[in-house]
Amino acid sequence: MLQGIYRLFIELTNRKWSSRLLFKFAQSNVSKKMIPSFAKVYGINKEEMEKELDQYNSLHDFFTRRLKTGSRTVAVEPCAVTSPVDAELEDIGLIEVSQEIRVKGKTYSIAEMLGEREIAERYAGGTYMVLYLSPSHYHRIHSPISGKVIQTWSLGSRSYPVNRLGLKYGKSTLSKNFRTITEMEHEYGHRIAVVKVGAMFVNSIEVVHKGERLEKGEEMAYFTFGSTVVLLFEKDSFHQAVHAQLPVSVKMGQKLGCMKREAQ
Repeated sequence: MLQGIYRLFIELTNRKWSSRLLFKFAQSNVSKKMIPSFAKVYGINKEEMEKELDQYNSLHDFFTRRLKTGSRTVAVEPCAVTSPVDAELEDIGLIEVSQEIRVKGKTYSIAEMLGEREIAERYAGGTYMVLYLSPSHYHRIHSPISGKVIQTWSLGSRSYPVNRLGLKYGKSTLSKNFRTITEMEHEYGHRIAVVKVGAMFVNSIEVVHKGERLEKGEEMAYFTFGSTVVLLFEKDSFHQAVHAQLPVSVKMGQKLGCMKREAQ
């Protein structure tokens, strides 16, 4: 019963008034009483949490928790692209030359997702990955590569659910939801776009990184509730390492593939 209630209010709610009410409640001290049952329902690994359950002051505080140092291992090879999050890797595929991708039977425009056709053209013919975070996951987002931050921008004014039902039945969730995009350049010369897609709340993504460079595994942002990260790679720039049947669980820092050196 508790899981059904959590699913209703946390995973599937998208009305503005109910989202605001839930967000306000989740930030209140009253919500602290729900933390033990939330942790039990979603099978949270308490051994890797930075703090004990009773040290979190609200459900929101718990949801955006950090992990103990050493809880995740980041692949060290220079070419390695690592998962920016703990998540379910839902889909991997080709970005069509028309700048479109198909996820769960729905077509999404990369130009709409990124907000600018010129930027989208850079990724036509490349590879995309969709990583879904459920309420059970660790919700801090880390850089998948070491490299220069080219630009960061935000788009969208709505936040529909981005769980599997949302991806299947939602209204272009990946390209219309509130989202923050970070475009980076790897030392091999290729670019990658990290698209952080919000769920339920507009402004549900907090960017924390500063400066013009990020190191692989460095924290770059966090979600205030479950959401999705889409990775976009340029054509002939990325070789995937994940070949298991999807969806598959991945951890932050796990190798997803390798960047290819630019031809000299």
